[in-house]
Amino acid sequence: MSQFCDNLRMSDTHTQGIRIVVAPEYLPQQSDPDSQRYLFAYHIEIHNEGEHTVQLLDRHWRITNGRGEVELVNGEGVVGLQPVIHPQESFRYSSGCPLDTPVGTMEGHYTMQRSDGERFDAAIGVFRLVLPGSLH
Repeated sequence: MSQFCDNLRMSDTHTQGIRIVVAPEYLPQQSDPDSQRYLFAYHIEIHNEGEHTVQLLDRHWRITNGRGEVELVNGEGVVGLQPVIHPQESFRYSSGCPLDTPVGTMEGHYTMQRSDGERFDAAIGVFRLVLPGSLH
């Protein structure tokens, strides 16, 4: 994932054996700065480093633009799926986030359910969405 961003923007968190790595990427071809439209992709790897099979049930995002305005996004699964991830396996996906400012942040969590029925929130650490060259 290092091809997409530097370590200052990446997120790498661990919760109950679940490691979530996020790498954001600015999409200049789909953005229009003159209209204050900045589109970012984020590439996520969910690694099950634990002993139990888990299923991702829901996603919960907190998106903050450069003016500090917050949008909360909650929904079932990711990219239309509720993946089951066995021990020592991973699930990868990419999605996108439009902003009306050239910088912002995202963070959140996934609601996971272990094979023994226990539910928990797997943290997604904060990562920055940044138009290249906008921060020094």
